[in-house]
Amino acid sequence: MSAEKRKVIITCAVTGSIHTPTMSEYLPITPDQIAEQSIEAFEAGAAILHLHARNPTDGRPSPDPALFEQFVPRIAAETDAIVNITTGGGSSMTLAERLAYPRIAKPEMCSLNMGSLNFSIHPMASKIKQWKYDWEKPAIEATEDAVFKNTFKDIKNIVTEMSEHGTRFEFECYDVGHLYNLAHFIDEGLIKPPFFIQSIYGILGGLGPDPENLTMMRTVADRLFGREQYEFSVLGAGRHQMQLLTVAAIMGGNVRVGLEDSIFIEKGKKARSNAEQVRKIRRILEELSFEIATPAEAREILRLKGREHVGF
Repeated sequence: MSAEKRKVIITCAVTGSIHTPTMSEYLPITPDQIAEQSIEAFEAGAAILHLHARNPTDGRPSPDPALFEQFVPRIAAETDAIVNITTGGGSSMTLAERLAYPRIAKPEMCSLNMGSLNFSIHPMASKIKQWKYDWEKPAIEATEDAVFKNTFKDIKNIVTEMSEHGTRFEFECYDVGHLYNLAHFIDEGLIKPPFFIQSIYGILGGLGPDPENLTMMRTVADRLFGREQYEFSVLGAGRHQMQLLTVAAIMGGNVRVGLEDSIFIEKGKKARSNAEQVRKIRRILEELSFEIATPAEAREILRLKGREHVGF
């Protein structure tokens, strides 16, 4: 969609697998909490809900389809949001685990990481002295020596299998090479436009949060795909969230917020919900005279199959 048409799609990543319960008491953990915060984020203006599951007893990221089934159908029943199920899951999960629920759900959209990377959050471990659960600190420290594996074969398997269900993708690109990986699969005929590119900044192991990097990614994407063939979206990790999203909108892009990406609403103040972040970026966008895409408009922009064709 061209910049002149300015219907900005807001994605909300509700819980993710990065932050832990100790880091924020507002992080949704149980199925009820995930459902409630998702519904509130939709009501605040999010057209797409990017969803992970967690073990409700200790907040550990989980690929268990039984947990997804406790909140995804409720979200679908109570909202018109586009449900986007992760295929990333967590860096310690196998590909089979990451695909366990998407295979059942056959959602309109899945996330898809476009390459392997050193995705590390280990510096966070030294900043916390007391932990709520025993698993948290070792899991965070372990990312110093971990690779988030997404090989060409992994990507091909996910694309091939999920495309058979009509599922389209949020292509998560942490570096410029991931755009070239996407171009490879397009050249192979496995991926058709329009492409929804989620460019990610501020993760240790990926692109830094410099605004110049947004320009670089946008320029490379234009060259590889042609601006009319893709939708550009921006995710700013942690404290870089709101300023990078504002720049993204001015550049003609879409935006992603949520407690998966940042647990703060402003400097030194934790966000009390996902909806609070959605409301803030919506206010910023509307004050800049941008219009917010409804779920129906986002479905049209991204050419999704529609909610009547999912498995939940």
